[in-house]
Amino acid sequence: MTTNKKTNATLPLLFSIAVAIGMLIGYKLHSNMPMTKSFFSSKQKNNLDEVLDIIHKRYVDSIVSDSINQITIQTVLSSLDPHSNFIPVADLQEMNEDLEGRFEGIGIEFNIFNDTVHVLSVMKNGPAENARLEVGDRIISVNDSSAVGLTNSDQFRKWVKGPGGTPVNLELVRDGSKKFQQVIRGSIPITSIDAHYMIDKEAGYIRLNRFSGNTYKEFMQAMEYLKSLGLKKLILDLRDNGGGILEESVDIADEFISGDKLIVYTEGVHNPKKEYRAKRPGIFEEGEVIILMNEGSASASEVLAGALQDHDRAQIVGRRSFGKGLVQEQFSLSDGSALRLTTARYYTPLGRSIQKSYEAGTEAYHMEALTRMHGNPVKKEADSLYASRAKSYKTPKGKILYDGGGIMPDVVKDRDPVLYDSTLSQLFTDNLLGNFAYRRYIADKGKIKEFKTHEAFLEKFDSESRLIPELFQFGKESGRQLKPLSKSGNAYIANRIKAQIARIAWDESAFFYILNSEDLVFQEAIRLLQ
Repeated sequence: MTTNKKTNATLPLLFSIAVAIGMLIGYKLHSNMPMTKSFFSSKQKNNLDEVLDIIHKRYVDSIVSDSINQITIQTVLSSLDPHSNFIPVADLQEMNEDLEGRFEGIGIEFNIFNDTVHVLSVMKNGPAENARLEVGDRIISVNDSSAVGLTNSDQFRKWVKGPGGTPVNLELVRDGSKKFQQVIRGSIPITSIDAHYMIDKEAGYIRLNRFSGNTYKEFMQAMEYLKSLGLKKLILDLRDNGGGILEESVDIADEFISGDKLIVYTEGVHNPKKEYRAKRPGIFEEGEVIILMNEGSASASEVLAGALQDHDRAQIVGRRSFGKGLVQEQFSLSDGSALRLTTARYYTPLGRSIQKSYEAGTEAYHMEALTRMHGNPVKKEADSLYASRAKSYKTPKGKILYDGGGIMPDVVKDRDPVLYDSTLSQLFTDNLLGNFAYRRYIADKGKIKEFKTHEAFLEKFDSESRLIPELFQFGKESGRQLKPLSKSGNAYIANRIKAQIARIAWDESAFFYILNSEDLVFQEAIRLLQ
């Protein structure tokens, strides 16, 4: 069960949050490495221990020991690097779910419109579908707790998540009538593949959103499907992929790189050099590859892109990646919490470290990518960045690459100017666009179902000249006065509305198929393939 994250995909605030979360989970998973007392001396206290003891015994007010311990730990870790982090027990399960690639729930995607929970999609063969929930159902209570008036999704998510095999009792409204439905919770996959489809008879497209425990398996299934349709060229979209498990990224890189070539290596003061090499015949060692990246592409995404770029195996198109070249390991603590500690740096096959500087502090470190996103054109920024670098590397085919500051694309594309429009920001910030698209789907469900494919839907569904006036009228009825958009802004928004409707009616692949039809970076990749 997830909220409709695609609705707000370009919202700057969510971008920065998504990057921060992506950075937090971008570590090398070592779940069987507990922190033990052998790390410390039990005979002698240091100054920190003595200060904490004095505070606990003599401070003027009562304090919560756990709180001050967490603050102390976080303060120590913040002085190391931006990715070493302490995870309290209450947060650990949810954070590990992203990496494990599954959780226990009911299998719906929802959003809150006008204080009411609406079902946007129902997972195929999941618990909710088995209980016959439908898109458009409005959930008004969960286990006798009213769901009406909720202002955020966290409370609803807590209600419906829980151990598999346990019941969730829902009261919902469908077609004006109340219904009571019990759903038995089950295992819900968190998929890594947002979309995969053939662009034409030879070129295919895959979008990866993370590197979890299931990513390589999902990737191979998508590749095998596309190859059965004639795949000879591939666009691999890693935009806004914040990373995850290093080994999953290495396994995918192995499918593109031949022989026993080096993919990545890690090294730290207390961790000797460890090489990851290609070790098996890959599914796509021949054929053109283009990787799409932006400021939200980080960690394991940069490992994959860096390996293919260093070996002249792929062209990178888009904007400079985040710049995270640190590896984290997870240590279990005695109270059930965990420490994710940076233990090594990773290096691309040519020896590049793409880690950007964090000398200005953690907040500035994370905001740097957002500043780049809204700052000077990327092409100018690329020139100045390159000029400041002292160390360069040469690929086998003679391409010059640089270290530090992320992966620089081979073909740099500035951000679409239409995305700077203030009206667009309001549409995404207030979720007005998503609300409108959902209501149009509910109102036109019968008409939409007449389209056999999302391709036909894109071509023949309502035109821009009808959608935009309706959107502005909807905004007015919602108490928002929207400023007129430019011609390109109208086209962008009309395409976005169609994409969101198609996502509800079909799936994620339909959403990205339509979105990519107007995406400048995607179109540049198509041009290069041709």
